[in-house]
This record gives sequence, structure tokens and C-alpha cells, in this order.
Amino acid sequence: MLALFRCIGAAALFLAALMVSAGNQTNMLTDTCIVCHGNNGASAGPAIPNLSSMSPNYLMGAMLAYKYENKEELNKIIDSDDRFQDVEAFARNSTIMSRIAKGYSETEIKMIADHFSRQKLYFAKQRHGQAEPQAGKELHEKYCASCHENEGKSSDGDSGVLAGQWKPYFLYSMDDFLNGNREMPKKMKSKLSKMIAESGKSSLDQLADYYASISN
Repeated sequence: MLALFRCIGAAALFLAALMVSAGNQTNMLTDTCIVCHGNNGASAGPAIPNLSSMSPNYLMGAMLAYKYENKEELNKIIDSDDRFQDVEAFARNSTIMSRIAKGYSETEIKMIADHFSRQKLYFAKQRHGQAEPQAGKELHEKYCASCHENEGKSSDGDSGVLAGQWKPYFLYSMDDFLNGNREMPKKMKSKLSKMIAESGKSSLDQLADYYASISN
């Protein structure tokens, strides 16, 4: 019996050591990220997105798209890994991320995505137009809420979290989508085109103000 307890104790210590080791490895990987994206994915820069509380699939899709700029190679990697089964990766414009992402293995990308997905949702403290949030809310409910649920706070469905996101980053992203520098999912392309056709490009500012106004 004593020998059994010793075995159980040794196994527990071994598992604890593995957990500490994995935690340390994750911290080493994410240390590179927090320089731009802030501690726990809470970005301090208005042109850089918050990563906290994004779904793992969304984050993995972003990292894989940066790492594999060749669409055929990207799809091959996604198809070859069960963990990527539900990942959608769309081409993205990049200044530095494509260079950084190439340095990570698929295993490391999974660890980074899991880490930031577990962080508490961060709401950037920023100014916004006083009259715009209500108009933006109506636009959100009409065009965006079916994918970006709960005022854009939800990451269910593996869509990006919009609530509390930096307004400049949101608008830069919209420009990239509209200019063809960033690939859109088909549903988003349809909804965005319809919104701009009906409400004009000023609707993007109204949406940005709405998401910037959400603070809890």
C-alpha cells in the first residue's frame, strides 16, 4: 500500500512538473506577442487589436494565414491536422505579422491561441462620438449580430470579438476588407456590401463608435 501511495505521489509530482513546464513554454511564446498586443491580449495601441477572449479557432486561423501566404499550402496544413478541422483562414494584409508567424510551429500556434482565448475580455478605454453609438447599435443588430452575438462580445461561431475593440484598428480593418487587402467570408461580404449600399460608408464610423462605447 505504501508503495502504491509513493507511485501516486510521484505521478502527481511528475504531472505538476509537466504543467509548470507547459505554462513556462506558453509564457515564453506569448512574451513576443505582448510587446504589441499587451499583457493578456489587452492592446495599449489603437492600431493593434485586442486578442483577449477571441476563440482559439479564430486566432489559429489568423496565425496560419500569416504563416502560410500561399493558399494551397495553407489549405493543405489545415486539412492535415484534426485540431484545425473547424478553422477558417482568410488572407490578411500584414506589416510584421507574416514574418513573426513564420517562426512558430503549428503546435506553438495552438498554444498561443489557447492562451489568449482564456484571457478576460478587454474593453479599450477610448473616446467615441456621443451621438453615434445608438446608430451603430441599430446597424450592428441589422447587419452584424447574427455572427457577432451579444453586442459583439461573443466569440461563438469563431467570429472576431468586436466589443471594446480599438476604433482605429476596426476602421483600418474595414478599409483592408473593402480594398481587397484582407479576404472576407462570403456572409460578411454580402452583409457589408448591403450595409454600405443602404447607409453609406459613414455606417462604418457609426459601428466603430458603437463597439468603442461598450465597456462591460
